[in-house]
Amino acid sequence: MNIASNYVSSMNYERLCDRWMDGWMDGWMDGWMDGWMDGWMDGWMDGWMDEWLNGWKDTI
Repeated sequence: MNIASNYVSSMNYERLCDRWMDGWMDGWMDGWMDGWMDGWMDGWMDGWMDEWLNGWKDTI
């Protein structure tokens, strides 16, 4: 095996690792953001609905 082909294969390997890491980080960040947004929205909606219902009950 000559040096040039060895260099090319190592470059491809590094690029593959970079792409894998990028994909993994993207997926992890997307999942984390989705989970965080879901939790935040759930908490916000729960609090809003509780207050709204409490206010509504007081008027009846």
